[in-house]
Amino acid sequence: MGPANESRVSPNAFWLMGIPGLEHLHVWIGIPFCSMYAVAVVGNVTILAVVRAERSLHEPMFLFLCMLSVTDLVLSSSTLPRMLCLFWLGAHDIAFDACLAQMFFIHSFTAMESGFFLAMAIDRYVAICDPLRHATILTHSRVVEMGAAVVLRGVAFFSPHPILLKQLPYCRTPVIAHTYCEFMAVVKLACTDTGATKRYSLVAAFGMGSCDCFFIAFSYILILRAVFHLPSQEASLKALGTCGSHVCVIFVFYSTAGFTFLTHRFGHSVAPHIHIFIANVYLLVPPFLNPIVYGVRTKKIRDHALSILQVKLS
Repeated sequence: MGPANESRVSPNAFWLMGIPGLEHLHVWIGIPFCSMYAVAVVGNVTILAVVRAERSLHEPMFLFLCMLSVTDLVLSSSTLPRMLCLFWLGAHDIAFDACLAQMFFIHSFTAMESGFFLAMAIDRYVAICDPLRHATILTHSRVVEMGAAVVLRGVAFFSPHPILLKQLPYCRTPVIAHTYCEFMAVVKLACTDTGATKRYSLVAAFGMGSCDCFFIAFSYILILRAVFHLPSQEASLKALGTCGSHVCVIFVFYSTAGFTFLTHRFGHSVAPHIHIFIANVYLLVPPFLNPIVYGVRTKKIRDHALSILQVKLS
């Protein structure tokens, strides 16, 4: 019996198709996905452990980095284990409530990821453009307030998603053409007019993402302008290299998220396997890259991690 047979899936469950057109490659696609997930978990846990152990790292930059690491762990863990079960074990069924819970974590923590990128950009702006006032502007209490605001914003804007979907009637075959429960993929299964529901989701995602992206870009433009005016060429190159790597990670996140968003709205001619593959990339790559770019390339974290490792091995 195929997934299109409605008796295959109970009324309280959905059938995750995976990547349409690439079902025969699911096993092989799962290998790099699993590797990236392993790196994301080890890297982000290492950052959290190092910052927790070293009081000298209790600075705004590293506190925001810890918040980003927690977000990455939740975001990747809410999707990858379930996705690998689909790829490797053929576990296509997902309970309706589990689907809604996964959707909440994906959308709210993606919004938090965007918010923490913005918070880190603000921290870098103050540190480079106004270094003498950095400690007084970004106090520990202010860092906590900014972190709490990012979390509350993500929860407030995207907690209505599962509530709205819970109220809809579903009279079509409950097959989700995706690897995870994404809002737009699920709302298409409803047999009632969902125009207002779709508009709310699109406005919330686009409004939040575009605002964050604008202010991040503005911050880094000011940072780069300050970097080029540094008296030491060595200092300029070092700051430029750090900012460049940060911008690359941010660009990957927003470009893939933007592609996924615009494809839902306008890109009906985009092949489903391309759309879904890139939708996976924007959830997988940032948690994989963030520990490398913000952790391994940050000398303080790298040195403390190596010293802790040496102590454990000795």
